[in-house]
Amino acid sequence: MARMRNVFCSIVVALTASLSLAAPPKAPPAPSGPRALVFCAPGYPGTTEEAQSRMDEMATAIGELSAWPKDSLNAKYFPNEKAGLARFAETDVVFALVPLPFFLSHEAELKLTARLAVVQQGLEATQQWTLVAKKDAVKKAADLDGYTVFSTAGYAPDFVTRVALQGFGPLPATVKVTSGGQVLSALRKAASGKEKLAVVLDSEQAKALSTLPFAADLEVVHAGPKVPVAVVATLGERLTAAEWKTASGAFLKLPSVERGKAALEGVRLTGFAPLDEAALAAAKKAFGSPTK
Repeated sequence: MARMRNVFCSIVVALTASLSLAAPPKAPPAPSGPRALVFCAPGYPGTTEEAQSRMDEMATAIGELSAWPKDSLNAKYFPNEKAGLARFAETDVVFALVPLPFFLSHEAELKLTARLAVVQQGLEATQQWTLVAKKDAVKKAADLDGYTVFSTAGYAPDFVTRVALQGFGPLPATVKVTSGGQVLSALRKAASGKEKLAVVLDSEQAKALSTLPFAADLEVVHAGPKVPVAVVATLGERLTAAEWKTASGAFLKLPSVERGKAALEGVRLTGFAPLDEAALAAAKKAFGSPTK
């Protein structure tokens, strides 16, 4: 009997160990402390303060869909590159939502990894940038000699000259790239022909070109290749692979839940989508290394 009891105990121990090994994996751990999502869109309208309520809605929706503890994710918007860079330097920032010019300019510096494409309302996830000038004034790249090229992406001049204008030809060394939010004013100046000014438009701006009262005085000179509009990126190794897997699902599900849909509408987004990896790779290749 004692021998049978020993055999029975051995079987029970073996079964217990087997069941322990076969137990389902634990869910990814929630963040150990508050994390942050930072929107940085130089040249875009609005202030950090004006956007805060919409940022709070976005953070709450993503946090809930990620099953993270309440208030473990916060969000902030910066329309200024310098302020955005300062915030990205803080280690609690795990998500960056930035336009492609910003991403390419600071990819190496911030250790950014592009994860998802951002889809703006009424637009696709990729876009062409369009060069516009006074009618009959510019036909080839050499004609831009002495010109100022204005663009909302002008804070990243390498992006404008290498990516947005890719395929137009080598630009004269005298070309100067500037930035700002006054696109309409820049187009009006270009149309007047009083100064050597050309404008590089994103797809939303280009769509509105024909509605301008002075549109007949302007001409589309060149349209670059399609590139991502903006991306969601992670920074370095601030998130584990398991945390990103959970969070990525939350970003993609936002349009399908009421709170998420409302949050997206507040920042004029339709949602997020898988990246066009080929378009991103081509843009990165054209951009090369940023000029210091």
